[in-house]
Amino acid sequence: MAHRIISQVVITGARVFGRAFAEAYKQASASQKYAASMRDNPTATNTLSSSGLTLDEACKILNVSPPRGGQANLESVHEHFKRLFDLNDPKKGGSFYLQSKVLRARERIEMEVRERMAEAEKQAELREGWKPKLFRE
Repeated sequence: MAHRIISQVVITGARVFGRAFAEAYKQASASQKYAASMRDNPTATNTLSSSGLTLDEACKILNVSPPRGGQANLESVHEHFKRLFDLNDPKKGGSFYLQSKVLRARERIEMEVRERMAEAEKQAELREGWKPKLFRE
């Protein structure tokens, strides 16, 4: 009788372990495929920020036009941000969730402009050649 109970425990444990191993393998395989697709597509990494907003969503939230060629009217972005941020202040009966969305939208647009400006500076430096900056006192 004892050997029967022990064998059932061993078989049940092996079955549970086998299913867990198979599930872990599926997740690892899917993760590896996703990482490979992100590595092969250089634009995929730039479509989302850490907050998960696309540039288009950020522009719709703040009601501004998307930056074209790295140029954006940041004054307009900051005006819309300030107005919407103050309107959604939780102390004035607003929504903290909406306030955070407005903040993330502004950060996303600023990040995009910063990246494009850095890329433009890099391209300009490549066209003109490297000119070291000398600091003289």
